[in-house]
Order: sequence, then C-alpha cells, then structure tokens
Amino acid sequence: MTTTAVSPAVLTDPQLHASGDPHAVWRWMRAHSPVHRHEAAELPAFFSLTRHEDIRSVYQDAAGFSSARGVLLRSGDDPGGGMTLALTDAPRHKRLRGLMADWFNTRSVRGLEGYIRAATRSVLGRAVELGACDFADDVAGRLSLSVICHILGIPERDHDDLYRWTNEAFEAHTSLVSHPLLVEYFMELLYQRMEEPTDDLVSALVNGTVDGELLTEAEAVFNCENLIGATENGRLALIGGMQAFLEHPDQWRRLAADRRLTAGAIEEILRWTSSATHSMRVATRSAEIRGTRIEAGDRVVLWLPSANRDEDVFTDPCLFDITRSPNRHIALAAGEHFCIGSTLARAEMRVLFTELLDTVGRIEQNGPVRRLRSIEVSGPETLPVRLIPK
Repeated sequence: MTTTAVSPAVLTDPQLHASGDPHAVWRWMRAHSPVHRHEAAELPAFFSLTRHEDIRSVYQDAAGFSSARGVLLRSGDDPGGGMTLALTDAPRHKRLRGLMADWFNTRSVRGLEGYIRAATRSVLGRAVELGACDFADDVAGRLSLSVICHILGIPERDHDDLYRWTNEAFEAHTSLVSHPLLVEYFMELLYQRMEEPTDDLVSALVNGTVDGELLTEAEAVFNCENLIGATENGRLALIGGMQAFLEHPDQWRRLAADRRLTAGAIEEILRWTSSATHSMRVATRSAEIRGTRIEAGDRVVLWLPSANRDEDVFTDPCLFDITRSPNRHIALAAGEHFCIGSTLARAEMRVLFTELLDTVGRIEQNGPVRRLRSIEVSGPETLPVRLIPK
C-alpha cells in the first residue's frame, strides 16, 4: 500500500484547523517527519515537533528552551515577553508564579466551588429558559469568564462588559491588551487596588513583590490579560467536551450511569480537545532531537493535539473513551510551565457536567458547528444546542 505524502506547510494555515483535518497532517509527520523544519515564509523559520516524547522533553528542559520571547508562533517577539507568567524563564518565572499560586491551589479551588456551582446554575438556568442557545457563548464562555473575574476581584456588575470586550478581542484574533476599553478598565482597577487592597488576585499583583520590587504597571496589566486570555483554553475545553459527548452519546450515558467516571472523563476531554493547538519555545543552546540539529535561537513549535493522539503513548488514540487509563496527556503542558489554572479548569468541568446531568433531561445539537479559524487555539467557535429540562 502506498502512503500519500502530506505537506506539513499547511499547518500554519488557519483554514486547515477550521475546516480541514490537521490530525491527518500530524499523523503523517509523526510517522515520517517528527522533527520537521519549516523554512521562513510569512512566518520565521521554525521546527515542528509532533511526538509526545519529544514535546514533553522540551517542556521539561526550560533552561534549554526559553519562553521569554513568546510562546506563540508569530512574525516577531511577543510584546509581553519577560513580563508575564507565560513569558518568563527561571528564576523570575518561579517567583512570579509564587505571587499567584495561592489563588489556584487545591485548597483555594475547593473554596471556590460554591461560587462555581452558583455561576453554573445561573448560566444553565438562563440557557434552559432560552431553549435554543449557543453552548459556546451562553454557557461555557460566560461561566469561564465569571469565575476568573471573581478571582481577579472584578465586580459582578462589570462582568458583561469584560465578556463583550474579551470576545471582541478573541474574534479579532488580537491580544486583549490591544483593546483600549479593556486596558483602561484594568488600569483603573489597578489604581483602586493600590490605594485600597482587597482579598483578590489583582491586589496581590499590584502590591506583591518579586525580588523585592513591585511589578510595573505594564507587568500587572499584561498578567491580568494573560489570566483572562487563558480562560479561552478552559472555555474551549468545556465546549469541546460537550461536543464530544454529543457525538458520542454512549459515553454521556455511561457517565450518567456511573458518576465515579467523572475524573477520568475530564482527563479524556482534556486529551481529546487539546484546546491549545501549539506552544512555541526558542532554543537557548544547541540540541539534537531524533538526529536533527537545533541551534541556539531556533524556534521550536510543539503541536499538542498531535502529542495527545500519539500512537506510541495512547491505545486507540482516535477513540473518545472516558474510561481511558492511563491517560498521560499533556494538554496542560508539563514542567515549569504546567498550567497554573489546571485545578480550576478541572473543577469547572466537573461542576458543569455534573449540573448538566442533574438538571437537564436532554441535550440536542441544534445546528452546524463552526470551528475556530486559528493555529493557536482549537475547538468549536459555535455549538448550537437545545437544553430540555428534566
């Protein structure tokens, strides 16, 4: 049987991820070119990694592969480089993480579960009243933003404004800090918390210190943007999880019959959706991966959905199975940059799907799904559904 070659160059075409089959490209690359060099064109030259083992090894070598110049493939360096949690290297990364870690640890998230449950019931109640709704917008998006706004200390009366501004930025595929109203809002909030600190994450950012110094205003704003922007991945996991259950109703029935499967279902949703399509690093020294030479300064792109469908790691990787065990996915990264919001993301999924099982009798898809046109994040942009109460 002959194997048809696939062009890895198409991976940088957002349309492939919206309406094509990127998994076919990644599957070919894992087999034939797992360390693939892309020559400079509209984007700078870079190497693609598609195998789980190689991607995990780069994540775990933070000294050899830097995040400081940006973690997304773009024409230049990220303007937030060296300022945010995602875009710093050791030792500053660890110290900056220390400013925020207490807000996302297991104990804090347990304390938040009452708020998450109340917010979930609110968005679901509204969605059920609507009957037909967009799960992406009316449920997952509003829930994710409501929770991170609560952690940041943004008053509930302002949540709708934040939701509108972030959606405008996401839809335009621009950074949140390019939205003038959003930046203006955060600057005002920062000044308020400088004068009157409260028990919220914004107060921690503007009044805490790293290496004995306060963060600059730019650093504080970029980190707020980073935290709100990170909700896009959590939101997409919720939407993609719902879509997966709609496409695999046997798995939904299985979960409904045995709630003990919830933890495993969450891990399978994370693996299956892999909402962060890629993460980039810049080599700080020469290295060799599978016989290919990487030089200092080279960009290395890690394709996470490919790692999470790697045949060498996962049995039947193209099967959505909520009982999958073991499930060594890296949807939330690995090493020093393991997602700080991982516990929170899992809690949101657990509460949302539990509440859906408890309060909604039937969930029906109510129109075609439109996927995001992006090489950065992956998942449904719209998911029309009809929620029928019990």
